[in-house]
Amino acid sequence: MPAALPTSVDYQHLFRSLPDALLLMGPDGTILDNTDAHVAASLKPREEVVNRHLFEAYPSVDQNQGDEIERSHEHVRQHLQPHTMPVIRYDLAKPDGGLEEMYWQATHYPIFDADGKLQYILQRTQNITEQYQAAQRAQEMQTALNEAQEYARFVLGAVPVLVSSSKPDGRADYFNQRWTQFTGLTQEQLIAGEWVNAIHPEDQQRLADDWERVRYSTEEYQHEYRLRRHDGEYRWMLMRTVPRLDAEGNIILRVGGSIDINEQKKMVEELLLANEEQATLSDQAYQSYQLMRSQRETFHNLFMQAPALICILRGPEHRFDFVNPRYQQLFPHRQLVGRTVAEALPEVIEQGFVGILDGVYQTGETFFGNEVLIMLDRDGSGELTPCYINFTYQLFREGEEKAGITVFAFEVTDLVNARKALEGSTNTAS
Repeated sequence: MPAALPTSVDYQHLFRSLPDALLLMGPDGTILDNTDAHVAASLKPREEVVNRHLFEAYPSVDQNQGDEIERSHEHVRQHLQPHTMPVIRYDLAKPDGGLEEMYWQATHYPIFDADGKLQYILQRTQNITEQYQAAQRAQEMQTALNEAQEYARFVLGAVPVLVSSSKPDGRADYFNQRWTQFTGLTQEQLIAGEWVNAIHPEDQQRLADDWERVRYSTEEYQHEYRLRRHDGEYRWMLMRTVPRLDAEGNIILRVGGSIDINEQKKMVEELLLANEEQATLSDQAYQSYQLMRSQRETFHNLFMQAPALICILRGPEHRFDFVNPRYQQLFPHRQLVGRTVAEALPEVIEQGFVGILDGVYQTGETFFGNEVLIMLDRDGSGELTPCYINFTYQLFREGEEKAGITVFAFEVTDLVNARKALEGSTNTAS
């Protein structure tokens, strides 16, 4: 015969003092008792819930939540086995009014009488609101990060610059899509170092020596070299690399950008060969070109500090969505982002640039402009000054839909003025 339990034990007090949030109900869902931990978690005094049905004591604002709990109760009643519910949102009324957003994990246990019949349903509840909301915030942050990375990948792929990066030891670890399109090499081949073989043999050693000299330097590096295009033609490129430093000033990454300057290079060479007697003036023209080239900053921390004028226009109204610092410098007194081209730059409307943008957006055909004259109000005074630019308008899509136009440009005013001066001097000498 089993030993009798001591009569001096207050089992109700013992139950209420258990550390878990427990709710004792009859088979029909009537609340019989709960632990102090459950009282604290449920935000209601015990006196307001005992002898009331669960859904009357804790009404749900969402019928689906109540149905989920009822299905769990029914599972216990039918199968006489414990049942753990999926995580549910079940908001509770706050003592001072209103509802508090809460998430729960609950398990229902059958309690049997001496004859093996269901006598009670014991609910063990865990308030997982903090963990659930923390997981939601982490997911939102990851989603935002993924969107930012996708945006950066799109811009890096859209601008006509060969972008690469390398580790502190000099090993390349990234090439954008423009590299594969230009050289015809795959990403795997580029990462493996085969891009070196695409450099003109006469430039390889010079480039390697310069690279070894500046590899561990925190200074920016600029160099001209010839790179073999996928069709076998060597093209003159202007490369600039910029180191990224940590808080201690150590190099953690070096980003490089190369732009095709073959036409400018050929033009300078042809002008120099046109008249050897004009060597001095030709040298001045070349120096002007070199000055212009040095003022073109290539990528610094990827596209934000590119040497080119870059902006992204969204929608058929051509609204500025992004402008890099170089582009903004053309209009230091104007707000561009958020405004349409017509609103921000009214002087370009009659010059036909908005019409060109409309054509690119409607037809999808990329527009290339070479040494195009544009009259700009640079200082906000209302006085228009001439500016020559080489530019590309290229449609981009998001999914299957037209999204906007990327603008990539270089200002070539100095070069055009130098060439005109040189040509005028050459004609005078002839």
